[in-house]
Amino acid sequence: MRMRWWPRSIRWQMLASLLLLEILSISLFAALLTRQQESRVYVRAQFWLTYESEALSSQIAEALEKESPGWIDVAVRTVGKSPNIALAKATDSAGNMLYASKGDADEAVLEPDEKAQIPVAKRDGNLVFTLPGNRWEGVSAIVTDGQVRGYAWVVFDKSAAAEQLAAIQRDTLVFGVIWVVASALLVLLMGSTITQPLALLHRGATTLMNAPEDSSRFPLPVRIHNEVGELIETFNRMVASLAEQRAGLNDTLSLLDSMLANAPIGLAFVDRDGRVVRVNRIFADLTGVAVSRHLGRTLTDLLPNDVATEIEGAVQRIFSGEDAVRNLELNGIGGKLRQPWTWLISAYPVRTTPNQVRWVGIVALDASERKRSEEALRRSEKLAVTGRLAASIAHEINNPLEAITNLLFLLQNFPDLPDAAKQYVTMAEYEVRRIAEITQQTLRFYRQPTQPGRVTVEELLDSVLNLYQSRIHALDLRVERDYEAGLTLFCFAGEIRQVFANLVGNSIDASSTAGRIVVRARPSRDWRNPEQSGIRFTVADTGAGMEPEVREHIFEAFFTTKEVTGTGLGLWVSHEIVLKHRGLMRVRSRSAAPADGPPRTDSGTVFEVFIPDDPGLKSNDPGLKSKDPGLKSTLTSAGD
Repeated sequence: MRMRWWPRSIRWQMLASLLLLEILSISLFAALLTRQQESRVYVRAQFWLTYESEALSSQIAEALEKESPGWIDVAVRTVGKSPNIALAKATDSAGNMLYASKGDADEAVLEPDEKAQIPVAKRDGNLVFTLPGNRWEGVSAIVTDGQVRGYAWVVFDKSAAAEQLAAIQRDTLVFGVIWVVASALLVLLMGSTITQPLALLHRGATTLMNAPEDSSRFPLPVRIHNEVGELIETFNRMVASLAEQRAGLNDTLSLLDSMLANAPIGLAFVDRDGRVVRVNRIFADLTGVAVSRHLGRTLTDLLPNDVATEIEGAVQRIFSGEDAVRNLELNGIGGKLRQPWTWLISAYPVRTTPNQVRWVGIVALDASERKRSEEALRRSEKLAVTGRLAASIAHEINNPLEAITNLLFLLQNFPDLPDAAKQYVTMAEYEVRRIAEITQQTLRFYRQPTQPGRVTVEELLDSVLNLYQSRIHALDLRVERDYEAGLTLFCFAGEIRQVFANLVGNSIDASSTAGRIVVRARPSRDWRNPEQSGIRFTVADTGAGMEPEVREHIFEAFFTTKEVTGTGLGLWVSHEIVLKHRGLMRVRSRSAAPADGPPRTDSGTVFEVFIPDDPGLKSNDPGLKSKDPGLKSTLTSAGD
């Protein structure tokens, strides 16, 4: 990880820059001052060394002239005690040590570098030179009677100069520290007036970036009145403007999202690569894929290949320049129940600029119900025509049947008729009565009374079972009739007969050969209101049963699993009739071939219908308007 050596804060950057600048400035000033002081010390050292060496050589020359060697030692020691002199020496002309201000002269000798200066000093008379180790020394020739008798040597004492230079450096350091601290305090004090507003702006910008919807921290307080204060005021105005724009944009987006989510049509948007970028719930219901799983996927991933190919072709035509595609009809089979469906697809360009198509919007309208309704209405009309034709035929058959019945009666009483012929006549009379009963049942279905009345339950149920007698015999079904003789009910007989005709017909359709159907009627009480008495009817079979997803839709109009032969209206009409009689209806079923398990042998369906025995029932009674919550309860054991 790379380490930062420079601060990020403006305040600390200003402080670090100032400290660095002042340290460099003070260091440079101290270096120049030191150099200047060393130069001055050197000049003074040259002066002192020249002066002291000449003075010492003069004193020694005078002592030699007066032949007073003792004075030489005194002169050497006196000069050596000078405050700027570290050592004074006297040598002969060959450089042999004679006298020294410190130590034993006999043991002291000149260094080779010092001896090298003797020829120069002999020529010039005096000399100031520098020895290794930055030692300064002066030498002056001792001359008497025009002859060089020796040399006077003086070594400069640097301790005083060094102490003076150290004092100057200490003073400079103290000044520098005071100056740096004062400057730092001044920068911190003045920097806060800049950095605090900038920090406030930084926090405001960070808040605006991380939580653009949070307006509790705005506007930012303005505590200074300079350029930074004006910047904060400008920032506050910008935030207020953004808030207004965001509010308007949010309103627009909320409106668009609400329209997209609640539109009764499927909406989807795809990019140039054919990938979905947005869908609504209706479109997701049409494809059978969750909304979250649409994003980033292509239409081929979501729809059958033939359907996806047609839609993608329309999308590419729009990207290529076509304005829109309208009412493209697509058909297929899909969904949990594998029901046929019909979609009307329209596509249009979504432009971000006048010349650029960014996305293509797809509008999908599910026309399946309308198509099924139209087909069901056509079938219903055919059934109605067939019913009217059957009633007309039954009416027309009645007159010949009466004549045949009379003729058979006369033939039965013919005196010379053989016994075998009489037996045949009896059989013919029985079959004619059956034909008459069938025509009467047909007319009962067609000519329903407009007013309710009291009917015998046994007669009502027997008439329905007799209507399906041929189909029952064809499938060898065992029908168990379990109802009391003389049990009556106040109702619309034709409508109740239609209900049980639908239930018994469905049971026969669901049953296989040698199956079992139970039709039961018992006095009972309302499941929700025990004070209301009536009759509970049960129609149960041991047929194929229903899956839960089928059972959820059986009372919806136009829903059918019989495909070609079914209209999807039987149970819907039956349920409406039951509600009209203020009754209740519920179903339990177990499928013979469940989707999540092995086949069952104890499959079947049970319909229970409760009809109140209400003499106050009127022909214009609207009945109940809500469905029984028990309609979708699940059967635990079928076929009772």
